[in-house]
Amino acid sequence: MADYFYHIPENPAPERSTSGYFAAHDGKRLRYGLFPATARPLKGTVVILPGRNECIEKYFETARDLAKRGFGSATFDWRGQGASDRLLGDAARGHVRSFLDYARDLDRFFAEIVLPDCRGPFYLLAHSTGATVALLDAAAMVNRVRRMVLIAPLLALYKSPLSMPSIGRLATALTFTGFGRRYIAGGRPRASPFADNVLTSDPVRYQRNAALYQAYPHLAVGGPTVAWIRAACQAASSLQTPQFLARMQIPTLIVAAGADRVVSNGAIEHFTRQLRVSSLLTIDGARHEILQEADFYREQFFAAFDAFIPGTNAPVA
Repeated sequence: MADYFYHIPENPAPERSTSGYFAAHDGKRLRYGLFPATARPLKGTVVILPGRNECIEKYFETARDLAKRGFGSATFDWRGQGASDRLLGDAARGHVRSFLDYARDLDRFFAEIVLPDCRGPFYLLAHSTGATVALLDAAAMVNRVRRMVLIAPLLALYKSPLSMPSIGRLATALTFTGFGRRYIAGGRPRASPFADNVLTSDPVRYQRNAALYQAYPHLAVGGPTVAWIRAACQAASSLQTPQFLARMQIPTLIVAAGADRVVSNGAIEHFTRQLRVSSLLTIDGARHEILQEADFYREQFFAAFDAFIPGTNAPVA
């Protein structure tokens, strides 16, 4: 079987993992990875949904953590990022037309890869943008997914002077005047010093991820386009409606990073209070990418995961 992973010495792929491509609803080629459990008893499969500007390789360590707990895992690169098909001639632009395209891709991933090739029961572990997509698609997944663990969902931006609806209106106006494919923030991918990053306090994991993108720069994307921000605002708005809140039935643990400077913890807390089937854990001191954080924070996360996901026991040290 072909190996579609990208390897660096600091980040080898888990043993017996497999990779490939599947076709999205509109024909886009999306890359996926499957990682088997290494402990018994087998407890099912965790579907990992990455955030914006992430790729499968960033979750090799998480896949190993799950494998030690008896879980297989399955993940894929969202359209427009990682090694999946890009959507613009300038492949560096973080672009999407609608988050519903992400949700359709998730549905197709389940139908084409997860249900035929992976062992149930199924759980979701999603980060940031991936967590927002999981919420958008929750009604469609109610008969597929037993429980969800969502890390730092993108519901509002950290300390933004404008509300998400206001940002959405501005982005909509810019899109309709022909600026939808322009960068709205940032630009082409560039390496930032560890001291300037807001994603993790762990220098080793930060440098590991930086080395991956340095070795394979085509896996990275730059700043989001106007259309991407518009799509994110529309998604966040739809999640606040009474219709969505009434349809949400999957038991969900939402995990916030106490020192998050990317998304708004206030918005996450407000949202969680409105859901009957969710609970909130805030990990004090953690930055936005909890699964890329220092062991002190990751251990707290996995303790909560072990308590929430049925049948999970922490591995013996």
